[in-house]
Amino acid sequence: MKTLQTSPKKDGYRMPGEFEAHKGVYLLWPERPDNWREGAKPAQATFAKVAAAISEFETVTVGVSDRQYTNARHMLADNVTVVEMSNDDSWIRDCGPTFVVNDKGDIRGVDWTFNAWGGLVDGLYFPWDKDDRVAQKVCELEHRDRYRLDDFILEGGSIHVDGEGTLIVTEECLLSDGRNTQLSKGQIESILKEYLNVEKIIWLKKGIYLDETNGHVDNIANFVKPGQIALAWTDDQSDPQYAISKENYDILTHETDAKGRHLQVEKLYLPKPILITAKESEGVDAVDGTLPRLEGDRLAASYVNYYTANGGIIFPLFDDPMDEKAKATLQELYPDRKIVGVPAREILLGGGNIHCITQQIPAGR
Repeated sequence: MKTLQTSPKKDGYRMPGEFEAHKGVYLLWPERPDNWREGAKPAQATFAKVAAAISEFETVTVGVSDRQYTNARHMLADNVTVVEMSNDDSWIRDCGPTFVVNDKGDIRGVDWTFNAWGGLVDGLYFPWDKDDRVAQKVCELEHRDRYRLDDFILEGGSIHVDGEGTLIVTEECLLSDGRNTQLSKGQIESILKEYLNVEKIIWLKKGIYLDETNGHVDNIANFVKPGQIALAWTDDQSDPQYAISKENYDILTHETDAKGRHLQVEKLYLPKPILITAKESEGVDAVDGTLPRLEGDRLAASYVNYYTANGGIIFPLFDDPMDEKAKATLQELYPDRKIVGVPAREILLGGGNIHCITQQIPAGR
């Protein structure tokens, strides 16, 4: 597999929207006890449920460390492929490759530098060198050439595209102190346009309140299809989230996409605030260099953190009255897809959700 010295834009490749057809999806198996409670057992059971739900719609491959291989193979459904892949934690959306395609159906990977959401400034764990190799390993398994950016830090959860030239990101994340401070906003835009082959970038201000990834866009807004965006929303004006969502709503409703269309913004209502319990906090090992999980901390729960599969939507359930409303909204937005909810509190406790633990491979030749 070659490491290419050109760029997707120069070579005629673009990042497809997640709603376009997939060949399959990758996950990474959770195990680190300083992030996942009770030795990651509850999280593993949840990851297995997510993998099983997605496997109804497309091929699922799970990367697992050697010491967890037998356990994962036992816990995962028979139709899920398990491969050995060392890693630092299980957020393949962020450390895995971003795939790009051309008009002939050829696929290549973009391998960004990964530094655990902020490196030594405000990263969530150290070290992260195994995670930074995950993208290359997935490209190897898929027999795909890759573009490697050694001097540009980006996570897959911080970008969403419509597949037709439009990208949405948040300033909170992409302009954060722990990522690409040597670059101006304009320089960051130029790199994104070159490696995702987009013409227009819409900058939202912030992501979900207290999102430890510095406000990844995939937790607050997502392209349902070109011209239509689902936005995390609350009507509670006393909640700090309200001002964030309202500001993003105003930006999106006054913007046009790369094709000149006005954006249709659909509100996907949030669950009520979810806090870490004493029992959940006590189940996580305390380790220097890892963000602690403290009782009473508010978690960045959002239904927008769903995965768009071939013919299905896999979305998080929070045991909240809004679960049903979210399902109904998603069914309206995706009338041709089956809407499947998976109880996802255990993923949320680790700092993300269903979209964060998945990375799709587009359908190509």
